[in-house]
Amino acid sequence: MDLEKHPQQPPPPVGIRASDADRDRVADILRDALAEGRLDADEHAERIDSVYRAKTLAELEPLVQDLPAVGGRREPVGGAAYAPADATDAAPVTAENLIAVFSSSTRKGRWRVGRRTNAFSLFGSVEIDLTEALFEQRLTVINATAIFGSVEVRVPENITLRGSGTGVFGNFEVRTLESEDPQAPVVVVNGCSVFGSIEAKPKRGKLIADLHDHIQQKLRKHLG
Repeated sequence: MDLEKHPQQPPPPVGIRASDADRDRVADILRDALAEGRLDADEHAERIDSVYRAKTLAELEPLVQDLPAVGGRREPVGGAAYAPADATDAAPVTAENLIAVFSSSTRKGRWRVGRRTNAFSLFGSVEIDLTEALFEQRLTVINATAIFGSVEVRVPENITLRGSGTGVFGNFEVRTLESEDPQAPVVVVNGCSVFGSIEAKPKRGKLIADLHDHIQQKLRKHLG
């Protein structure tokens, strides 16, 4: 093989840490692969779980190595020469922040869920209720921190719920769900609890309407 005619991308340096934007970029590729039938639901679930456990770019790259990139452009995870995510042309992901310091913070009712929500509780409580929320994307990530406080997440029964976290003299509990609908929203709860509690679970009797139908209705309304 003529290596000059077939240049290869260098492997990502082992020590480069992955950013949230890097993980989101990989999750977008996996989402499209699931929608196109390149991955089945089980494969998608396994890879998404690995995405949010990955610490470095080297751990992320194998998860999408056999898949085309979003929009047909395939670049190494982390951008050219594995530059930090904020040095690439990717649009930043705006996160909603819920903070409770010796207080409480609640997000519930009919609200539009963003791609990322950060919840921080210090001697307080944060409640995130997604049972009546509007999901405008398939993947939603909640990053939770509880220090002598609590973060509580409630989701509809028919979505996919996953999580990864730690409890240090505290509790971290995510009641995993796998929706039968491959188009259902995926909520990933990551966090750390120190002398506190982080809990995510479904709310009995609460269901979300089909995401695909919801998006089609929004498009029809927008196009008149």
